[in-house]
Amino acid sequence: MRQGTTWSADTTAIVEPGAQVGNGTRIWHHSHVRAGASIGENTSLGKNVYVDTDVVIGSRVKVQNNVSVYRGVTLADDVFVGPSSVFTNDRYPRATSSQWHVIPTLVQRGASIGANATIVCGVTLGEWSAIAAGAVVTHDVAPHQLVMGSPARPAGWVCQCGRIVSRESTPPPTFDCGDCQAGPD
Repeated sequence: MRQGTTWSADTTAIVEPGAQVGNGTRIWHHSHVRAGASIGENTSLGKNVYVDTDVVIGSRVKVQNNVSVYRGVTLADDVFVGPSSVFTNDRYPRATSSQWHVIPTLVQRGASIGANATIVCGVTLGEWSAIAAGAVVTHDVAPHQLVMGSPARPAGWVCQCGRIVSRESTPPPTFDCGDCQAGPD
């Protein structure tokens, strides 16, 4: 590993000048962080992660292997992104188009995205929400909501620790699972 001032990156990783990388962050094999990207403290970027220009990634975020985080995506603090998840950033992409319209996507604090999920641009994933593996998210997801399927549909509500607390369509009075001691947000 080579060392930045307060962060480290594998020798095969590329961190372009002008990228902001927080204290304690680790960047693994074959990852690429573009100039203009901002990454918070104690974040981990797994093998073969691409972070585009102007992307904002918060602190204590875990981005697993083979994830590309494209311009327009913001990952707040404590977010988990599972392996091979996909973010899009243009609703009408064409190789020959001169008009590329980046549509912002916001992943709020503590949200978890399962492996191979696809997040279509223009959505907000609420705090502590859970996106099941393989889901295709095309609409906003409420805080603590669990979604699954293609297209993703509501499937329940989760505690801050990720355990399911209800399978009802409406939110429960509390999101405390009783096991994790997470308490209120």
